[in-house]
Amino acid sequence: MVKMAAGEEKQQGHRAGIYKQKNKGHKHGKHRTKGEVERENKGRVSVTALTKKQRKEHKKMDRRHKANQLRRNKKDMVLTEKRRLGSRDGPPHLVAVVALHAGVDAGAVTKLLRGEGAGGLVHQEQCISGVSDSFGLILPRFKQRFTFLRPSMTDLHSLLDVTKIADSLVFVLDSTEGWDSYGDYCLSCLFAQGLPSHALVCQGVSDLAVKKRVESRRALSKITEARFPDARLFPLDSEQDATLLLRHLGTQRQRKLGFRSRRSHVLAQHVTYIPNPSGEGMGGAPTGLGTLCVSGYVRGCPLQVDRLVHISGHGDFQLSQIDAPADPLPLIITTPRPAKPGKGGDVDMLDGVEAEAPVRVLMKADPSLRESLQAEAEVDPMDGEQTWPTDTELLEAEEARKNRRVMKVPKGTSDYQATWIVDDDEEENDEEDEESCDDDDDGMMDEAMDGEDEENGSQDPGSGCASEEEEEEEEEEEEEVCSTQRTGADQRYDEHMDEAEEGEGLKRYREARANEMFPDEVDTPLDAPAKVRFQRYRGLKSFRSSPWDPMENLPLNYSRIFQFQSFERTRRRILAEAAQEEEGAMVGWYVTLHITDVPFSVMESVQSRRPLVLVSLLPHEQKMSVMHLLVRRHPSNTEPIKSKEELVFHCGFRRFRASPIFSQHTSADKHKMERFLRPDAPTVVSVYAPITFPTAGVLLFKERGDGMQDLVATGSLLSCDPQRVVLKRIVLSGHPFKINRRSAVVRYMFFNRDDIMWFKPVELRTKWGRRGHIKEALGTHGHMKCVFDNQLRSQDTVLMNLYKRVFPRWTYDPYVPLPLPWLKREGAEEMDDLDME
Repeated sequence: MVKMAAGEEKQQGHRAGIYKQKNKGHKHGKHRTKGEVERENKGRVSVTALTKKQRKEHKKMDRRHKANQLRRNKKDMVLTEKRRLGSRDGPPHLVAVVALHAGVDAGAVTKLLRGEGAGGLVHQEQCISGVSDSFGLILPRFKQRFTFLRPSMTDLHSLLDVTKIADSLVFVLDSTEGWDSYGDYCLSCLFAQGLPSHALVCQGVSDLAVKKRVESRRALSKITEARFPDARLFPLDSEQDATLLLRHLGTQRQRKLGFRSRRSHVLAQHVTYIPNPSGEGMGGAPTGLGTLCVSGYVRGCPLQVDRLVHISGHGDFQLSQIDAPADPLPLIITTPRPAKPGKGGDVDMLDGVEAEAPVRVLMKADPSLRESLQAEAEVDPMDGEQTWPTDTELLEAEEARKNRRVMKVPKGTSDYQATWIVDDDEEENDEEDEESCDDDDDGMMDEAMDGEDEENGSQDPGSGCASEEEEEEEEEEEEEVCSTQRTGADQRYDEHMDEAEEGEGLKRYREARANEMFPDEVDTPLDAPAKVRFQRYRGLKSFRSSPWDPMENLPLNYSRIFQFQSFERTRRRILAEAAQEEEGAMVGWYVTLHITDVPFSVMESVQSRRPLVLVSLLPHEQKMSVMHLLVRRHPSNTEPIKSKEELVFHCGFRRFRASPIFSQHTSADKHKMERFLRPDAPTVVSVYAPITFPTAGVLLFKERGDGMQDLVATGSLLSCDPQRVVLKRIVLSGHPFKINRRSAVVRYMFFNRDDIMWFKPVELRTKWGRRGHIKEALGTHGHMKCVFDNQLRSQDTVLMNLYKRVFPRWTYDPYVPLPLPWLKREGAEEMDDLDME
């Protein structure tokens, strides 16, 4: 047994040869078994392959879920903002009461709202600095707090400033007329700058008979539906009506205004002024600069201490620190407890408890991170200058010295004094050059008309001349006749008339009428060469497609402004960063802002009962650039508004005066300048002004000589683009003297041969649509042979278009005087009406 076992160990297994048959493996359809799949995945679940139809359905479901999520998030955000306004965590609900009719009493409305029967508790009287009729109101029943104020209706600037930051407006209407002319004027301004949430209130309805109440409300609703199609009309004659109005104000949907929701703003409730140590005059009166301490609630978005603040009507300033004093209108919601009969609510008010708490310093400005007040770029006048002349310049100077003109001067005159002596001919040439370089080319027609008037008014040299005594007697008789005629109503009527203003208005009217009848047409001067008079102009083959370099021949003022590489990209980035900010003084906090280097005139404005509004500026909004505004002329204005005429601008929170230029609103790279503000189309207004990121409402006013300001146009902010090319067009006209099929002899366009050869490359056109060019000059008196693309008619007119680029005038002034109160204006108008009667 043992030997056999040993033999078995030595035996080797059979090995198949190369000719061994190999059977094919089982074809399992190239699919692995479930066990193989589980062993390879090791518990992981593989991604399921979707068909095209399934992928389409999944994308549709994803889009639907994403839209639902965005809708839900937006709804939650709106509800959060709505619940925060007026609550403990947000600022008090700011409500402005505005009277739109001279016959209504807005004070009676505020008296009803603060009454005990309305359910509110008045916690603070005159809580807004500069506004006499203002008070804080706490509603324990609704767990809300309000701040009511009634701005002065005679001060338009104060009214516009308050309505820019008010959460809600209460318009007080007359029960029969609704609003008067001044109320309609104010509504036009408010709608243009952005109207927040509002409510319409009327008084005196309950005094009418029961049958006439429905008719009165129906008639008033018919009047208001033109301005307020969806607004609800609230009668306010009892305390119960006041409670319903308060409930509506606390629960209504808030309108979001972009220009204020993206910037933190504060309405001053308490203002103090600390003069600088070196800013006190005799008797301790502040004369220089100082620190202005402004207390109020933060609204809009968080306020950062390193940002600049703009005080409406006064300028831009820097902050030094932000403090957190006690809240003057506290609202603390405690745990619910059983209320006694007749007493409701679970709101506790702190009367004088928090006032004794020390003031905390929230944050101080970092000098390295604080925004600069630099508004203009630094100009280096020596940039690009060469201190040593070239050889060419030396040769030109030597030739100029040799060709120096010899003048006769008085005896004893030095060479230096002789250089300042100017001949009469040279003075006339200088005046002509100044007139040729002027931007206004519209005075040619007026000069021609004045010349005709002088020719008609001149006397015949052959007629006899009266003696001096006869002339004096005639003058005395004329004075007596005028003195007897200018009596009574005529004399009173002329007292309110400004003859200089009447003359300027007549001149503007004539220019506007001439520009309407003959657009951009200018007469060629007879006493000066046209190539010198129009040396800044050039011709364009096509206004749409011909190139124009935007960096060519820029004025000196362009070295003082700032420019973005891409304004739209910068705007999106800055607004996105402002929306995500979570640092600084949060919305709803009651803070004290320390503003440095403020003139005492700001404190004088507060002492004269004007509200103070502060807004935090976004980055770069203090720098100057070329701003473009898209406006439309207001229907109430009928007087012509000329380009480069000084206007008053209300752009967002800013007010300033400037001289703009008007241009067409097109999508091309070149835009034609408009000499007057068009009444039938939107117009782009270009002006030097501080940068403001859209969106923002724009109001344009024109100031009269007596201080009145008339609303001229309304619109919105368009963009900031210094490279926007605005071209001024002039049209030279000529008359076809002889016509021979396609060729014609044209005269009266030029008056010498040199001008014809100079403007020969410019294309011609006619009023009947023909196009052509100058072929040659005929003679020396301005006749020229022209060839056109078709037969010319005898009644046609040959035109030549010339263009030059124009820029606004640098007349920016951030200080706007107060307009004349409307009461004085109405009194003057009533006096004029009486005089006319």
